[in-house]
Amino acid sequence: MEDVVILSAARTAIGKFGGSLKDVPATQLGSVAVAEAVRRSGLQSSDIQECLMGNVLSASLGQNPARQAAIGAGLPVETGSTTINKVCGSGMKAVMLAANAIKAGEYEVLVAGGMENMNAAPYLLKQARFGYRLNDNKIVDHMVHDGLWDIFNDMHMGITAEIVAERFNVTREQADLMAFQSHTKAQKAQIEGRFATEITPVVMKGRKGDTTFDQDEGIRADTSLEALAKLSPAFRKEGVVTAGNSSQLSDGAAALIVCSRSFAEERGIKPLAEIVGYATGGTRPEWIMEAPIPTTRKLLEKLDMGIGDVDLFEHNEAFATASVAVR
Repeated sequence: MEDVVILSAARTAIGKFGGSLKDVPATQLGSVAVAEAVRRSGLQSSDIQECLMGNVLSASLGQNPARQAAIGAGLPVETGSTTINKVCGSGMKAVMLAANAIKAGEYEVLVAGGMENMNAAPYLLKQARFGYRLNDNKIVDHMVHDGLWDIFNDMHMGITAEIVAERFNVTREQADLMAFQSHTKAQKAQIEGRFATEITPVVMKGRKGDTTFDQDEGIRADTSLEALAKLSPAFRKEGVVTAGNSSQLSDGAAALIVCSRSFAEERGIKPLAEIVGYATGGTRPEWIMEAPIPTTRKLLEKLDMGIGDVDLFEHNEAFATASVAVR
C-alpha cells in the first residue's frame, strides 16, 4: 500500500461577514487556491488526476462546484472533480478521500481542499415552486439552515456550544480567555508575517481597478478580556457563548496537492508532510462539539500512538467552549 504525502499547500486569506470577499463566489476562491497549490508543487496542471473540494453552501453555485474550481484553476477538462459536503469537515474529508484513492492504487496525485462563501449563501423560498395557497410563510436562510442548524434537534449550532460547556463545566471566563488568546496569537503571527507563505492573493476586479485581498480579516487586534466580558450571551439568556468567543462567518478556500510517495520520489520533489493516518466518527447530534475526543482516540489507537506522541493539535475553533472542552 502506498504512503501518502502532501507536496504543497495554499489558501486564500479569510474574509469576514460583509467583508472583502462577500461578492466573490466560493468557486472562484477555490480556483485561486487550487491554481496556487499546483504552481507551488512544481507539477503541471495535466498531472492532476482528480480535484476533490469540500463545499457546504452550494445553492446557487451551479453544478459540481469542485469542477468549476478545477476548470477555473486551469486544470484540463479531462480531469475529474467531486464536491464533498460533510459540513465543517468537508475539506478535511476531501483530503482523506484523496489519501484513500492513492492507497487503493486508483490515483497517484490529486488536489484536495475546501471552499466557502457564507456571505453569498442565498435565501430560499421552499414552497415557491407550486405556490403558497394560504397564510404567511417564511424565507429560509441557506447559510443557517444548511450550514449552522442541527436538523435533528431543530436548533442552532450555538446551542450545541452551550451543551458542551455544560457537559464539560466550561465557564464564561475560560471561553473568553481562549478567544482572547486566539486573537492575540493570530495578531502576533500576522504582524510577524507567519501567514504570508500560506496565503495566495485574491484579485478582485472593480470599476476603479483591481483590488488585492491577502490579509485575514477576522483577527480582532483591539479585543481584550474586559471587552469580551461585556458581551451578552448569544444563544441562551444565562449562557456562556457570545459573539466574542464564537467564530466569525467566513469566506475563503484552501487546497493541497496529495500524492503517493513514489510519485514524489520519481520527480525528485521533497514533500511537505506525510499523511500517516485519519479517522472519522460521530456522537449524538447535540454532542457534536465533543466529537473530536472519541475520533482522536480512535485514530491514536489505530496508529498505536498516544497523546504524547503528537507535537501539535489543531482544532476547529467554531466556538471557544468546544476548544476548551476538547483540550
